[in-house]
Amino acid sequence: MSDLASDPYASIVELSKAFRNRSVLPSQIMEAQLKRIEVIDQKLGSYQTVYKDAALALAKEADEAIANDQRLGPFHGIPFALKDIFELEGQITTCGSREMLQRISPTTGTVVRRLLEAGGIVIGKTKTVECALGGWGTNEQMGTPWNPWDLKEARVPGGSSSGSGVAVASGLASCATGSDTGGSVRLPAAFCGLTGLKVGKACLPTDGIMPLSQTLDTPGPMTRNMADLAFMFSIMQGLNSDALENDMMTGHGLFDIQMNIFKGLKLGIINEEERSLCTEDILESYDAALHLLVELGAELKVFKSPISYDDLAQLNGAISMYEGYRNHRDFYDDPSKKMDQNVKKRMLVGRDLTPESHAERLQKRQDNQLVFKAAMAEFHALLTPTVLEPAPRLVDIDEDFTPGYFTRPFNYIDMSALALPIAYSEKGLPTSMQIVVPSGKENFVIQMGTALEKALSLSKQPDFSPL
Repeated sequence: MSDLASDPYASIVELSKAFRNRSVLPSQIMEAQLKRIEVIDQKLGSYQTVYKDAALALAKEADEAIANDQRLGPFHGIPFALKDIFELEGQITTCGSREMLQRISPTTGTVVRRLLEAGGIVIGKTKTVECALGGWGTNEQMGTPWNPWDLKEARVPGGSSSGSGVAVASGLASCATGSDTGGSVRLPAAFCGLTGLKVGKACLPTDGIMPLSQTLDTPGPMTRNMADLAFMFSIMQGLNSDALENDMMTGHGLFDIQMNIFKGLKLGIINEEERSLCTEDILESYDAALHLLVELGAELKVFKSPISYDDLAQLNGAISMYEGYRNHRDFYDDPSKKMDQNVKKRMLVGRDLTPESHAERLQKRQDNQLVFKAAMAEFHALLTPTVLEPAPRLVDIDEDFTPGYFTRPFNYIDMSALALPIAYSEKGLPTSMQIVVPSGKENFVIQMGTALEKALSLSKQPDFSPL
């Protein structure tokens, strides 16, 4: 049998090809991941629920289907995790709240259904910040997942898709879903050394995903490399399995690594004021990546945002808190409910915002989008650090501050944005770059990320030998 069966970091592209040629079985991969979860997740706490028996049974069914030439397509047998705001009919979806521990999902949404119909197997539900409102990834009631890049000191995993980030980074899931309202895919991707895609609002359906902000919410894939991200994203879109498999096997489409893609591109970079907010190790890795992009043929120019990123982030936050409060007011207005107090503080800001002011904010958003997109017209993409610092220690964070300085603005403007690892700090923590493109150009940003990933050639994984 293939060495893939014993490799917790095997890519889903590699697994798909191995399942197809029967060099390894889905049940072998599932058994290995479940055993790894039993050992490592005692420390990390990335999962809310693990569907051990059901997942293994489905993996054995996939074994049989593949053996009988009844394979559903390239995703058949691939284990994946769901952020615990994605509904799965008949299963508990807590939305990260102790008060919803008995809540049974009435339905399965479109994105999850596409993953299941393609033959994917849900290994479990991953932890999230309560009601998906928080960028650090903390949860005082349900537990905060442990960032796997430092086993000695607890560091933030990034939120709100905290468990998904930790599970994928640790080889406890081959890939996972996240959701992004102000950075909730990109922040855990950045802090945990993953690739994560924030799509444009119209790209993927949000039915069957417990809402924070209907105006801003977007689902997205979280993976360990760009090929896997392209693969999972394609399935989430519902693309034809035969065409997708052909592209994977032949290296076409999103799997065609175009190293010349940056030649002649004009890319916007951050200004001196924005640089002053970043730590030295973030700037060092960012600048090194920029130098590499110049070598690949890109033209760099400082992007002068017509509205400061801080102002855009604040405007995004006001919309999410207004809509979040109205989605969850029954919990946060009831003092008997055991809600996360940090999240409650944010949610109750939305209580004081009026429908009239919200309508004005939505109109202002449309106006600001036009202004911002006009300023970006001369650029093919914007490049920023994803976060201002590598994952800080939990004891050092300020819950009144959001780490989404560079992420929130692009939910507000409705752009597509990719986070991918670009280096490691002196302490061995991942650093990340964000590539931002207009909404609808998700394939383009994936192709850019794929080329940059190949040029960087990173291969480091968290070290679990102390355990």
